[in-house]
Amino acid sequence: MTKSPLFLDIHAIQTLPPSNINRDDTGSPKTARYGGVQRARVSSQAWKRAMRDYFKEFGALDNVGVRSLEIVRYLAHKIQKLSADMSDEEAMALADKTINAAGVKTKDQRAKALFFLGDIQAEKLVQAALDGVTDKKELKALLKENPAIDIALFGRMVADDPSLNEDASAQVAHAISTHAVQTEFDFYTAVDDYGKEDNAGAGMLGTIEFNSSTLYRYADVAVHEFLQQLGGDLETLQRSLNLFLKAFLNSLPTGKVNTFANQTIPQAVLLSLRSDRPLSLVTAFESPVRAEDGFVNPSVDRLLAEVNKAEKLLDPAIATFYLNLDGDASDLASVETVNSLSQLQEAMDPVLAEQLDQAGE
Repeated sequence: MTKSPLFLDIHAIQTLPPSNINRDDTGSPKTARYGGVQRARVSSQAWKRAMRDYFKEFGALDNVGVRSLEIVRYLAHKIQKLSADMSDEEAMALADKTINAAGVKTKDQRAKALFFLGDIQAEKLVQAALDGVTDKKELKALLKENPAIDIALFGRMVADDPSLNEDASAQVAHAISTHAVQTEFDFYTAVDDYGKEDNAGAGMLGTIEFNSSTLYRYADVAVHEFLQQLGGDLETLQRSLNLFLKAFLNSLPTGKVNTFANQTIPQAVLLSLRSDRPLSLVTAFESPVRAEDGFVNPSVDRLLAEVNKAEKLLDPAIATFYLNLDGDASDLASVETVNSLSQLQEAMDPVLAEQLDQAGE
């Protein structure tokens, strides 16, 4: 199994109309200062949650994780599927005993902190419980083996027992706008359908904050680490990376989505395989984009120009692919242009396979 470094970088430019997909504790759209101006921001946590939801809805892989305080109840349901004659109370007690023996602390049959558990891990833990296994080392081993793809990608932290931690093989950056933004306010009223005819007032009124932005989004995967977590299974690796790519590009946090219907997709996608280190191109936007005819095209131009700048310092990428949605990369000799997501995956897969074969020799 290879330990030679291999990194997959994914860059995207995505524009959002008036929206509030990720808000803070006051209801305001999240922001950040970068390059001396206020930018729109969507937290990495919000987008990773959306990606995990995409895994569950569209992923062909069954081994995805569940993160919950109700991990005892989750295991108890699985116990009852295998032992239908066991009562709810007995199943809960057995699940609680087993998960505590494995090193995950509970109180009142609920985890003390959110716990991330893969489907295969849960199935094996349940079978061990029914077989009467109580050895802590054996049960802990079941929680370390066969990590779900989202646990492997995004990691797991267990404060009570760090030995159950799982290092993340993927990083997802906070998305920020390529330009300065200002928060705006929508004043709304709602009419009472059964209100009196002579009542000119509203049944309800309020304000919703929003902004519109063109975002730079970035994620990377340490492919060599991800392969090790998957036990060296190249087929699963390829399927999982393709699923990660689709989830990154097609998912969207759902904050206020019914209010704003901000159902957009990226306007440009750049993908690179690197052998030295992951590389974010956010530096292309440290000086905020200023434009009167929209921010997408100048943002795409900045993104592509940054590729050439980066390679003056770093090793050239093994391969770089540009998904031609809106923009021109013809002047970049090192970039292969493709015209659809399926073509992007078809172009990446053989390069990825070749690099892994060479590293494994």
